[in-house]
Order: sequence, then C-alpha cells, then structure tokens
Amino acid sequence: MKNILLHLRLPFSYFLLPVFIFGMAQSAQIDIFNSIILFISLHFFIYPASNAYNSYMDKDIGSIGGLKNPPPVSIGVYIASIFLDIIGLLMVAMINIKMILLIIVYISVSKAYSWRKFRLKKYSIAGWLAVIIFQGGYTFLLVSMACENNFTISWFTFQKIEGMLLSTMLIGAYYPLTQIYQHNEDSQRGDFTISYRLGIKGTFIFSAIMFLISFVIAYYYFNKYFDSNQFYIFGLCLIPAILYFLYWFIKTIKDIREANFTHTMRMTFLSSTCLLIGFLILFYLNHMLKSV
Repeated sequence: MKNILLHLRLPFSYFLLPVFIFGMAQSAQIDIFNSIILFISLHFFIYPASNAYNSYMDKDIGSIGGLKNPPPVSIGVYIASIFLDIIGLLMVAMINIKMILLIIVYISVSKAYSWRKFRLKKYSIAGWLAVIIFQGGYTFLLVSMACENNFTISWFTFQKIEGMLLSTMLIGAYYPLTQIYQHNEDSQRGDFTISYRLGIKGTFIFSAIMFLISFVIAYYYFNKYFDSNQFYIFGLCLIPAILYFLYWFIKTIKDIREANFTHTMRMTFLSSTCLLIGFLILFYLNHMLKSV
C-alpha cells in the first residue's frame, strides 16, 4: 500500500495547479460547486491515476518526476490507477454528462501516452504535443467551462482560445526540462523524448525560446483583454524562476552532471510556485476585488 501511494505522486499535482488557477482567473464567472468538484477530481484522482498508470507501464528504476527513488511496481499500482479514474469520473458526473465526456478524453490521451501498445511517449513531437495540449490548453478549457457552467460552442471565443494557447505554451516551455535527467533510461525503453532529441543544452535553449514566445503571447493577451498591469504582475512573479533557470543552465554548461533530478525538481517547484502566485493575484483582481 505504501508503494502504491508513493507511485500516485500526489505532490506532483501541485505542479499542474497553476493552469487550473489561470483558468479560474480568466473565467467570466465562478460556479463554486463545479470548481470544487473539478479541482478535487483532477488533483486527487485523475492526475494521481495518470501518474500511477505511467509508473506501471514504465517500471522505472531511476528517478521519476516526484520520486527520487521509486519503489517496485506491482499490479496494485495499475488497479489503483483504474480505481482512481472511476472515482474521478463519478465525481464530475455531479457537474454534468458533458464534463464526463471531456474527462474521458483527457484520461484516454493520458493512457495513450504511456500504454505500451500505443505509447505516444516514444514519439518526440507527438508525445510533447499530447502533454502540453492536454495539461495546458485542454485543462484551461475544462476549468473555464466548469467555472462558467458553459459547455456549448459559445464558450469558444477568441479570448478563451488565446488563453488555451498561453496555457499550452507555458507547459510546452517547462515540460522538456522535466525529462532532461532521464535520457538514458528513456532511450533504453525506446522513448525518444523531445528532450532526448534536443540534447541537454538544446533542451535549455528550446525551453528558453518557448518561454520567450509565451511572454510575447502573454503581453498580447493581457493588453488586449485586461491591461498592461496584469502582464507586469505575470512577468514579475516569474523572475525567481527565470533567474534559477539561468543559474542552472550556466552550471550545466560547466558540468553536464548538473542536469539531474534535484535541479529539475527545484526548477519545476519554483516555476510552478511563481506561476501560481501570479495567477492567484490575477484571480483576486478579476474576481475577488470586483466583488468588494
């Protein structure tokens, strides 16, 4: 049971929280019931189920996201992943049937990413796109639709689509960094991730370019739909993550061994925390402050 709980990697859900808060911050209104149900379903059931399923399929010996020394994987990890998915689906059933269908799509792609007979993970571009779209833009869609209780085509405004794009690009920037220490183990399984294809230094450069593109999109988005102050809040909150990224990159140039699990987890935690703080401030400005 302890091993199963470890493979759920519950703390890892924290790294996916910023997109959830961003989706809430950009919603026209907040349906509290829907928001709470979706939050619990995703962060305590659907995401951990995906982690467990990935662990079962990969059977990693070395460090994986959220676990420096993963314990052995048993059939119980697989059973737990299916059980948690079912609970997550039952929970979102309290929202409506459309949300069930949307979550089934998310679960299906998550399984396809790791499933040995399909395994998107072994394809550099396809695997990267699957992760960044569904952990980024698609999650933004899930949250905003639930918050606004709007599951119709009318939800798809230019603002919402651009919000999805920004969410996707932010995940696209940091995700390759989470693979940077796993090149040997991934390649031995035939998983030639985008980080493996880019190489260690290439991964840093690629992530830096993606971050710059994200900033350009954010500048356009916040100035068009809100005001420049929201962009500056977004940018200022990310300064600690940017500085650590540069520090880590310089250390890695000097010694390739610095591209390790410890630095990866620090970078992931710091960038997630910075984004979370920024998006919580935007949520306060867009919803809490207006209601005062």
